[in-house]
Amino acid sequence: MPKLSSDTLWEQAAAEVRHRESGAGEEAGQEAGEEAGGETLSERSVFLMGSKSGGKTSILLRCLDRDEPSKPTLALEYTFGRRARGHSTPKDIAHLWELGGGTSLSDLVQIPITPANIRSFSVILVLDLSKPNSLWGTMEKLLQAAQAQLDKVYSQAQQAEKTKAGAKHQPSVHPATRVLPKDYPDRELISPFPVPLLIIGSKYDIFQEFDSDKRKVVSKTLRFVAHYYAASLIFTSIKLESLMSKTKSFFSHLAFGVDRGKTVCCDSTKPLVIPEGSDSFSQIGSPPAADVDITSLHAKNPKDLWKKVYERVFPQESTGEQRELKDPAKDPQYSVPQIDAMRAQKDQELDQYKRNAAKSWKGLELET
Repeated sequence: MPKLSSDTLWEQAAAEVRHRESGAGEEAGQEAGEEAGGETLSERSVFLMGSKSGGKTSILLRCLDRDEPSKPTLALEYTFGRRARGHSTPKDIAHLWELGGGTSLSDLVQIPITPANIRSFSVILVLDLSKPNSLWGTMEKLLQAAQAQLDKVYSQAQQAEKTKAGAKHQPSVHPATRVLPKDYPDRELISPFPVPLLIIGSKYDIFQEFDSDKRKVVSKTLRFVAHYYAASLIFTSIKLESLMSKTKSFFSHLAFGVDRGKTVCCDSTKPLVIPEGSDSFSQIGSPPAADVDITSLHAKNPKDLWKKVYERVFPQESTGEQRELKDPAKDPQYSVPQIDAMRAQKDQELDQYKRNAAKSWKGLELET
């Protein structure tokens, strides 16, 4: 007579606990996920950040095949996606974080970037191509904030590995710098982002109407930035299905490990599609500075040179965009008429209470 299924489950659970306590499968379990029914279950984390009102939520919903209206992201929001590899197989899981508010809430990067998910973490930076005058500032501030938190978390994780009782001599935590293949283009000249990075240029439907010279400046500059960080780059628009299809393949590659295809387009007159490692500084060329004497810019390094040339063409607006809105309840993008009316009523009642309380205290003072 066969054993009851409950006994079998308990035996499997006990074996799994013993296996984990022995440390034999710790690294593999964290790298690729846990096993379920003989299949490896993968869990990855993807963090989306970028330009305020740049289309992050709309792009995410399309990539997840969710037919629902997008709403403004309030601070930091979480959702998840699932994808089955085949019939009757466990679904891989993607934990998805989205940062709202452009650069104003960049301090919140510390929430999704933790030692628990650092091994399977990636970043998507969405930049609004229709607003080139805030593009560089947004990109720079958000990448700096994310990189600082990633470096901090890597350091904490490595320290924990060293102090853990019975830890292996070789730490299982990756170093703070990605290790690229030896044949990666310009390997010695670039500064890889600590985790896989995808840069999405959104609202291409508007950008394609720009003057060709301005399009060229934006396209070449983003090509340089993407290659410098060993990132992938793609231009897209939620209004153009062919571009969204390519964007979805890049997203699925990060979220579920799916093959992203072999399409490459480096032509600045067309939507860019450049997987990491498919570009080079020789192909990108020098900064498009026809009306600028590069030697007069006094740049500290190549990245600084591209920044100065870009800002000559597109003077950057302040990236402290929404700092003055200290109370999110007063931000019109989050307006809800019924709630706002009730809030106004309660504010009036509070003011009246304060006035009455002040009068009562004055009366007490007079009596004494």
